[in-house]
Amino acid sequence: MDLTADPAVATRASALQQSDIRSVTQRVKAVDGINLGQGVCDLPTPQPIRDRAHQALRDDESIYSHYAGIAPLRRAILEKTQTHNEVPATTPEEVVVGVGSTGVFVSAAFTLLEEGDEVILFEPFYGYHRNILEMTGATIRYVPLGGPASTFDRAAMEEAVTPDTKAVVVNTPANPSGKVWTRDELTALVDVLHAHDLVAMTDEIYEYMLYDGAEHVSLASLPGAYERTITISGFSKAYNVTGWRLGYGVAPAPIAEKMGLMNDLLYICAPRPLQHAALAAFEDLDDDYIAELQVDYATRRALLCETLEDIGFDVPWPDGAYYVLADFESLAATRDGFTDDEAACSTLIEEARIGSVTGRSFYQDPSDGRFQLRFCFAKEIPVLKQACEQLRAAFGEA
Repeated sequence: MDLTADPAVATRASALQQSDIRSVTQRVKAVDGINLGQGVCDLPTPQPIRDRAHQALRDDESIYSHYAGIAPLRRAILEKTQTHNEVPATTPEEVVVGVGSTGVFVSAAFTLLEEGDEVILFEPFYGYHRNILEMTGATIRYVPLGGPASTFDRAAMEEAVTPDTKAVVVNTPANPSGKVWTRDELTALVDVLHAHDLVAMTDEIYEYMLYDGAEHVSLASLPGAYERTITISGFSKAYNVTGWRLGYGVAPAPIAEKMGLMNDLLYICAPRPLQHAALAAFEDLDDDYIAELQVDYATRRALLCETLEDIGFDVPWPDGAYYVLADFESLAATRDGFTDDEAACSTLIEEARIGSVTGRSFYQDPSDGRFQLRFCFAKEIPVLKQACEQLRAAFGEA
């Protein structure tokens, strides 16, 4: 077989393409622009975490760790999950440290799902969730959810459930919409889980990014939920270490054990020196760090949302995470270059040197995202201000 001429790749690989998010990154680099597309969170890593990383290297913490993570980190995650998230886990055996929250999601999905199973995914969705679920062979059932002001529609979900439905994916705070699920919505979801004997996989990586009094509630903290929930979070977003690839999952011991073994098969273990460094998030940083983080992100949110509104976007301000999924349908009626999301994305790159992500990236039917672009405001303030100035200079006041 000549791999240069006809690679004859497996079916699961044949349809793989570079994500819209990463392709935009390359296009923005080509014009020396500012990337408000990819959620890379290019803020500085807290010094205590960097210091711990240096110390781990000096201590030569270089061999494989336990496949589910070093014991001190698993204990620290357990304590955080018990106190902050109020999840009733009881032992470190219920904690799995993996290669980013996405890596933990992979381990969970491949542990739980296979061909013939069905899984519920809410729209707009995070593209990696959709693509990973597809690779398991499971069938995805899409349920509209909407943005920050939307409410979970129990009837819409139950209409999508079939006898083959096994799981549901919940992302709160949500990428790309910024929706934060309320306690009442999650309570209603627990009822559905019990009524149809379903398992939930929750992605809570943005749990600290909250605005206007929004409350993050972990599904697994609700009565009757822990026994059928895999809770996923990580360090990338809150501690500005997206490239370190450190995430974790918390679940009942029988499923956590299999997830750990799946993690071992796929990745062996998360990077050991960085696991030691992550301990600083629990031991060297206090509640003041999170409080300051929330204030700083609220400032960034206001800066970007007000700019987008001023140049003609309809902006549902996010209640959580650090993205804005903005609508430009009114611009499409008055300006060239905004006929759809792909055209608008190109227009922003060409005229303002600003990167965004096409709305179609977050829906099964691309037309549902035709007049939407996603922007990320996880940038240092001077960079974000410069981006806003470029947007205003290119498009002016609406």
